[in-house]
Amino acid sequence: MHRAHILIAMDAHTISQGARTVKDALVRSLSLAGLTNEVRVVETGSLGIYNKGVVLVVYPDAVYYAGVTVEDVADIVSEHIIKGRVVERLWLTEFIEGKRVAYAAVPPRFSKQVRVVLRNAGIIDPESIEEYIAHDGYEALGKALTAMSPEQVLQQVKESKIQGRGGAFFPSGLKWEFAAKEKAEQKYIICNADEGEPGTFKDRLILEGDPHAIIEGMALAGYAVGASEGFVYIRGEYLMSIGRMRRAIDQARQHGLLGENIFDSGFSFDIEIREGAGAYICGEETALIESIEGKRGEPRDKPPFPPSVGLWGKPTIVNNVETLANIPQIILRGAAWYRALGTDACPGTKVFTLVGNINNPGLIEVPMGITLREIIYDIGHGIPGGKGFLLAQMGGTTGGILTAEHLDIPLAADTLRKVDAGLGSGAILVVDDSQCVIDLVKCFVEFFNHESCGKCTLCREGTGRLLELLEKISDGRGKMGDIELIERLATTMMSGAFCGLGQAAPIPILGCLKYFRNEFVNHISNGGCAMVDTKYAMAENDLAIA
Repeated sequence: MHRAHILIAMDAHTISQGARTVKDALVRSLSLAGLTNEVRVVETGSLGIYNKGVVLVVYPDAVYYAGVTVEDVADIVSEHIIKGRVVERLWLTEFIEGKRVAYAAVPPRFSKQVRVVLRNAGIIDPESIEEYIAHDGYEALGKALTAMSPEQVLQQVKESKIQGRGGAFFPSGLKWEFAAKEKAEQKYIICNADEGEPGTFKDRLILEGDPHAIIEGMALAGYAVGASEGFVYIRGEYLMSIGRMRRAIDQARQHGLLGENIFDSGFSFDIEIREGAGAYICGEETALIESIEGKRGEPRDKPPFPPSVGLWGKPTIVNNVETLANIPQIILRGAAWYRALGTDACPGTKVFTLVGNINNPGLIEVPMGITLREIIYDIGHGIPGGKGFLLAQMGGTTGGILTAEHLDIPLAADTLRKVDAGLGSGAILVVDDSQCVIDLVKCFVEFFNHESCGKCTLCREGTGRLLELLEKISDGRGKMGDIELIERLATTMMSGAFCGLGQAAPIPILGCLKYFRNEFVNHISNGGCAMVDTKYAMAENDLAIA
């Protein structure tokens, strides 16, 4: 038994800040002090804390250190581990009401969070199946295969009222039921981990922090609908996610949790990984299916829908990473437990990436129905530099626009639809009042124009034309008629584009026109922006965090 554990967050962001070298230094320093058998250094998933450099936690004291460098390791070992004295200069600090406050214990950003999907992230070694099992891992699968019928598993998912967390929020149980009713010798389960929205990285951190939860969720889905094979389609740039998922799949096979006759139940299920090639459109489920089949990633005509005719023409369930990570806990704890979280119409929790002009960005999981004000000011601790709140874009680059009048609207799928917004991919981009709305919208449209697959004219040509019009207004060459032309083109794209990309691309443009029309008029009247140039400031900030 070890008397202490040092958990060091290891993800793409912290690795770029030197997490691996800090870990190696900790291991060496503990070895030199003769403490290797007493103190264990563990790589864990994201702690949800960003822009703080290398972050680690010392247990059982639950002391958070941030901005740790190789030079700090000797002090942590000699002072904290050996002498039991907290190294105060390395305490995690956060901005609260404009002041930097240090914390030796769990920071207040966790006080309003409820962790279901992220229950193991930052707590276990994600590369250890034994640690996952020690935290109730695979108990739900064991319960389902030994004490429940496929119909009972499906019924629990239906009764939980969980809605797909990929953006559409379609009832997951209903989708599963469609596939379960299909008569076919072969059915498939696909985990959609092709996360392409700028500022969105919640699926990556779920995969990296708790990969076995995805495997267990997929196996439960397979049992419920009668599928024997699954695919995890992961964005190709997510190298750590791919590596950890591969290791987890191998471990599950070795322990008899994937493969033939799992738990001697007669149920067989296995999983393969497919890597995406960087096409944003492959986040759309039918384009993703085309890609797995070896074709160009373009959306299919619907209907038929994948639960009836999907991968290689067989019934197929496509679920988001976050959706699948919820399933084991629903089966283990019951549908009533899950419905007690969140709201009546939209139960459960939601994982968000909080980015942009925010004091404490990062990964959070909160109950459905929490307000934007609580997220920005209680969890994110407000906006840097005492600046005012301008807007928040909900759900990624295709998300709707919320302003100060929406700060107290409960964040749930049904309530946000009433204000032309949605939870989408789970990103919350906070924008302060020093930013230029025109440059912000132009940045969004540049992304859509680049990522359009080109299949339909409205999206292929429409995004390019929208970008031209916005560039004219931004450069001071705009005319008043351009605003009406943008609105007409955007509305046409929403109603006539072939797939969700073209239909959703105009949403942030129309939202900004609705709430900040005067900014467009002023740019045209003044021959450009009167503000300090903030071009691409938000996009660069998002990229640095992600």
